Amino acid sequence: MNQRRLAAPIYPIFLLVIGSIAAISIAIVMIVAALNPPMRDIQLLTLIMSGTATVTVVVAYVIYHREIMEWFSSLRWTVLATCLLSVALTFMNVWVTARLMFISSHDFVLTTALLMFAGIISAIAGFVVSGTMIKRIYMLAHAAERLADGELNTRLVIEGRDELAQLGRTFNTMAAALQQVDDQKRQLELTRRALIAWVSHDLRTPLAAIRAMNEAIIDGVVSDTETVNRYHESIQKEVRHLSHLIDDLFELAQLDTGHLKLAREKASIRDLISDTLGGISAQAEKQKIKLTGRVEDPIELVNMAADKIQRVLYNLLDNAIRHTAPGGEVTLHARQMGQKVCIEIHNTGDVINPADLPHIFKSFYRGEPSRTRANDGYRGTGLGLAIARGFIEAHGGEIWVESEAGKGTTFSFSLPL
Repeated sequence: MNQRRLAAPIYPIFLLVIGSIAAISIAIVMIVAALNPPMRDIQLLTLIMSGTATVTVVVAYVIYHREIMEWFSSLRWTVLATCLLSVALTFMNVWVTARLMFISSHDFVLTTALLMFAGIISAIAGFVVSGTMIKRIYMLAHAAERLADGELNTRLVIEGRDELAQLGRTFNTMAAALQQVDDQKRQLELTRRALIAWVSHDLRTPLAAIRAMNEAIIDGVVSDTETVNRYHESIQKEVRHLSHLIDDLFELAQLDTGHLKLAREKASIRDLISDTLGGISAQAEKQKIKLTGRVEDPIELVNMAADKIQRVLYNLLDNAIRHTAPGGEVTLHARQMGQKVCIEIHNTGDVINPADLPHIFKSFYRGEPSRTRANDGYRGTGLGLAIARGFIEAHGGEIWVESEAGKGTTFSFSLPL
């Protein structure tokens, strides 16, 4: 049920009654102060005004309760009807009171003429002045039509401090929110198309290689044991690449939809770093890269999902090693900063182009081709850094990168303790 209907029997009647009592009281005080009439006249005048006020209250309440003013097809006519109603009620109250007080015919005719003059002038003035309000409503309606037609950059020029001005501000806020949602939708569509293109390419290449090598084995094109074994190893490598790509896509989908579940518990960040460095040290030795790590006291236990943070550490260390030339160095440094722990992974290898820095954590972004070493046989998916960012942000932390010629590249992330 309409809340206005529920409140209708109480608030309007209360306001009308209180207003009538106040009007009668003010009128009586003014008359007594100016004319000092006999008590009998004061009582009669109070009785007459009370009667006309009662009729006014009843008429006003019926019009309000029946919502008669909503019958008009235009707000301009509603405003005019409101002005005429006010004039009519004023005329009725004064005319009846003057008539019953038995004033002279001359004064009565003069009072009636002045009331008609004042009423007509007031109605016309109110009708003209209301044009400003109606103009603002028309502007709002026109803006809403433009917004409905897809012009999401539509905004209203706000003037005034009344309810219409507040409505205009609310409209502008709504339009800005719709435009933001539309921009996000367009960006999402571009991302979706790019995702399909990238995934199609990354899936097609290993599948084509697997198919070609498998057909060569089946058709007997290759038959010597050494070549067959080499083909089998290559097929296995391509399968691992496909599996890695699918796992990355699954984790990225969980991050994007907010369905990633973090099994957090107090764990030793020192042990986690030690295990990760031990697991990747063979890769660093193979590429003749010095790998070191240092954890400052008093860091120990951190509330985290250890498997996700280890994945972040491995991705960042693997990325640093792959982009460091033989003889270079990769260092990991962890320290506590206030109520968070900060971990930095620095490498002395390639420097990231400044133009690539804002995009480095985006999905499928691989940066310059020169940063991918052809001789290591590695084909990344372009998802490692995006997933690392997702994991860190899911923990309430931050991740960033700094890269400068002559100093190298440093990936850093922080976790709340």
